[in-house]
Amino acid sequence: MRIAPALYDEIIDHARSEAPNECCGMIAARDDEAVRVYRATNAAASPLRYEIDGVEQYRIQMEIEDSGLDLGAIYHSHTRTEPYPSQTDINLAFYPDATYVIVGLANEEPEVRAFTIREGQVHEAELELA
Repeated sequence: MRIAPALYDEIIDHARSEAPNECCGMIAARDDEAVRVYRATNAAASPLRYEIDGVEQYRIQMEIEDSGLDLGAIYHSHTRTEPYPSQTDINLAFYPDATYVIVGLANEEPEVRAFTIREGQVHEAELELA
C-alpha cells in the first residue's frame, strides 16, 4: 500500500495521542493507495488491546463504501511491544483483504509496519511512503 507522508504522520500522531492506550482506526484506499485515515475510538480503552465499537465501525465502513473507496487497512498501535501482530491481533483479523498496520511506540522513534493476516498466517506487507 502506498501512503502519503501526511496520512502516515496522522496515524503516528493518533498513536501518540492515545498512549498509553492503543489507538485504532481504518484507512480508505483506492487502487492500493491510501486516501483517507479514519480515527476510531478504542472501546477497550486498554494499553494491551483494541476494539472498535461496532456502531462506529459500521459508520466508517459505510462512509468508505459510499465514497467508492475500499477498506485498505486497519491500523492500531502497540505501546509496549514491537509492531508485530500479537496472537490476539491474529485471532481477530476478520478482514483478509485488508492490510494491518501497526505503530510501535516502545522506542523513542515510532516504528510502523504493515502485514497481511490470512487464515492465521502473518506476512509482512509493503507500506510505501509516496
